[in-house]
Amino acid sequence: MTATTETFNSAALDDGSSIPALLSEQAGQTPWREKISPLTDADIARMEASAATVDSHLASGRPVYGLTHGFGPLVTYEAKSEAEQGSSLISHLGTAQGRPLDPETCRLVVWLRLNSMRKGFSAVSPEFWQRLADLWNEGFTPAIPRDGTVSASGDLQPLAHAALAFTGHGEAWTRSDDGRWSLAPADEVLAELGATPLAWPVREALAFVNGTGVSLAAAVLNHRSAVRLVRATALLTSRMTELLGGNPEHFEDGVGRARGQAGQLQVARWIRQDLPEGHVRDETRPLQEPYSLRCAPQVLGAVLDQLTMAGTVLGREAEGCTDNPLTFEGQVLHGGNFHAMPVGFASEQTGLALHMAAYLAERQLGLVVNPTTNGDLPIMLTPRAGRGCGLAGVQISATSFISRIRQLVTPASLTTLPTNGWNQDHVPMALNSANGVGEALELAWLTVGSLAVTLAQLAAITGRAGDATGVWAELAELSPPLDEDRPMAAEVRRAADLLHGHAGTLLAEGR
Repeated sequence: MTATTETFNSAALDDGSSIPALLSEQAGQTPWREKISPLTDADIARMEASAATVDSHLASGRPVYGLTHGFGPLVTYEAKSEAEQGSSLISHLGTAQGRPLDPETCRLVVWLRLNSMRKGFSAVSPEFWQRLADLWNEGFTPAIPRDGTVSASGDLQPLAHAALAFTGHGEAWTRSDDGRWSLAPADEVLAELGATPLAWPVREALAFVNGTGVSLAAAVLNHRSAVRLVRATALLTSRMTELLGGNPEHFEDGVGRARGQAGQLQVARWIRQDLPEGHVRDETRPLQEPYSLRCAPQVLGAVLDQLTMAGTVLGREAEGCTDNPLTFEGQVLHGGNFHAMPVGFASEQTGLALHMAAYLAERQLGLVVNPTTNGDLPIMLTPRAGRGCGLAGVQISATSFISRIRQLVTPASLTTLPTNGWNQDHVPMALNSANGVGEALELAWLTVGSLAVTLAQLAAITGRAGDATGVWAELAELSPPLDEDRPMAAEVRRAADLLHGHAGTLLAEGR
């Protein structure tokens, strides 16, 4: 799997761990089966050395944020008790609101924080770390509210709710034998696992909540979905070219080589490999198709290039340490690695890029339902023009989806506000961005589903549906010919799910 088609690969990290399979297409639908590997001797040595550095710093009478002094703007006040500080930290931050993030995101959040904490910069106890990891391996998954952080000292409020769940406060996700997720009180879920609620020491609490793990987890999974979206739209572009008899020259390798853009070359390859062997232009079609078809490699390729760059940033963030304070080569350093600007920008770039892929799909839909560009087929592809309306409703909804996507992917960094007294005077709003991008992706996939059912009707009205094989046969079955008008919302959703799954399979197989 290359960087072009994945957020990042599963190569080993410095400490012998690896990005879990739930970040790759090979994960399928079983992320709850992933396990965090136990600490190695090298992990333990690094973690103990980090803790010893802090102990030495304290013994010499030097201040350490959160241990000898308060949090945020209260850093000017001395703290008297490390034990009290741990409870105070996660309690006062328990102010997040909104519906919880999905279980896959919540599990990835905890994995990312544990991966950061094991690196030996965070002065955390190996024993406490292992208790958290053991609970994660047993399936314990905090339910993390999505709203209420500015992502500046990390995603403080959502991470605090994750930490609180380990104490038995709030809710956790549970998974039934048939694969369904539901919410339950966290203390009940811990009891079912035979686990005692944890009490957070301040060092571990600081390391856990002072990180970018929530915005990062959401951004990583959004990124994976966006790459699938590009692959699915390329696949539909190929099917559309086949059914209309479009000019395959638009996708020739030489076009991309002349320009030299990697994403364009990749998307053109995808389109070519999905075209039937020997496909030629129907002489009734124009030599140059409208831009939504002719320029698909250029548009989707640009999207893919942006996603590749964003994925590189997200990959570095996932492998790094975003705590404060941290230790490095015998020093205790107070810094700002928890500021989530890299994640925020990567998330916003994902949003802007996915919008363009979805917009291309909506414009391709418009091409197919318009007699001016579809080869004089009936408007809205209805075989009952006048009596029937065909795909009119599908197109109108797709147009609405694009408008809403544009609202959702407006960069959240343009809406930052200072907060936390004088302390957090510059904030990135990274989780707000990731949440908006996640909602935009839902609508983007519905746009892809709308185009897919449109192509199913194009195949039917041109007498090609019976020749369909593979994913196109499945699409023809879920969206049969429009002999009469019918509600199509469910077909659009099923088509979106079909293309989402198929795109994931193609990427996992390197196709």
